[in-house]
Amino acid sequence: MTTEKTTPGIRAWLPVIGLTFSAFIFNTSEFIPIGLLSDIASDFGITESNAGMLITVYAWVVALASLPLMLIFAKTESKKLMLSITALFTASHILSGISRDFYMLMLSRIGVACAHAIFWSIVTPLAVSLAPEGKKSTALGFVVSGSSIAMIVGLPLGRTVGIWLGWRTTFLIIAGLAAIILAVLAIVLPKTAGDNSFSLRKLPALIKSPALLGIYLVTVITISGHFTGYSYIEPFLARAAGFGDTWITLILTMFGIVGFVGSWIFSSKYERNRKFFLSFAVGGIAMALLLMRVSAMNQATAVILCVFWGFAINFYNLSFQSEIIRNAPQGTSVAMSIYSGIYNIGIGAGALAGGYVCSGLSVSYIGYAGGVIALAGYAVFLKKLLPALSSQQN
Repeated sequence: MTTEKTTPGIRAWLPVIGLTFSAFIFNTSEFIPIGLLSDIASDFGITESNAGMLITVYAWVVALASLPLMLIFAKTESKKLMLSITALFTASHILSGISRDFYMLMLSRIGVACAHAIFWSIVTPLAVSLAPEGKKSTALGFVVSGSSIAMIVGLPLGRTVGIWLGWRTTFLIIAGLAAIILAVLAIVLPKTAGDNSFSLRKLPALIKSPALLGIYLVTVITISGHFTGYSYIEPFLARAAGFGDTWITLILTMFGIVGFVGSWIFSSKYERNRKFFLSFAVGGIAMALLLMRVSAMNQATAVILCVFWGFAINFYNLSFQSEIIRNAPQGTSVAMSIYSGIYNIGIGAGALAGGYVCSGLSVSYIGYAGGVIALAGYAVFLKKLLPALSSQQN
């Protein structure tokens, strides 16, 4: 009996670690166009706002595909589903790396988006279900840490490779890493039944939950605001704050380092401080955006603001996914797919709004535009979501 309790160790964590690596590569891919936006635009002879359509179209494909694909594949055995979407992800990046024109690149990104639509619907519920007993929050923190490490290593390294060897090489390297991760997942993931407890008939009851409705509404507004600014952070830091390539890479890295630290704080403090984390996340994003232009007047304050912003968005991603798992114990994957779709509507809308601001006014004003949107999200949070969560046991 004693041996049974002391043997979980590293072996018990291998499936979660494998999923953490997959989160790393998926998140690196999702945001890599942000770090390579100027190079892609220059290569194809288009404006940065037109190149930003890569982000918008990708996000909207995820938004439209998440729920239908998850409903189709909800009962598919989880290991088989994870391996299939990772294979699609790998093939799509090979296509990105050999793209001869912008439309071919866009097509490859649509393939990645379809893989993404299912991946982020199942990865956190799967990691939580495979975690050792009593370690569910830690498993969630692991997966989000994989996303944060993507910001620390993946995005800056991918951007550096793109600058020195060309952006196509970055996509081909992602394809190679994804192939390795595919092999790792094939070895470490156990077979797990799909979500047989959920059917289409239960969908109306799921989306009528006041807490879930509040999460979805706050997310579409707040994330739209966040990505109005963040989608164009590279040209903003270069033009408005006067940073060179090296410093921009370091600042993007800092977003990831902050996220990694935030994941550790979250795993130990969230359960006793849910309202604080949620309030700081939503309000902090709005504040960071509104202060973008002011902070750019001094490079030190710009760096400090990015650290603050990094904590806010990290706590947002962790807290809101945790609340979905808490509020949808049945049909978690479907609830998460709706969240993923709505989140990506926000990404697409934000990238589009930021593009209009850049082309119509100046990149310097993206923070004000995003901040006003995020402030509306904070108002909805205070009025709708906080009361719904307060009615639950803290």
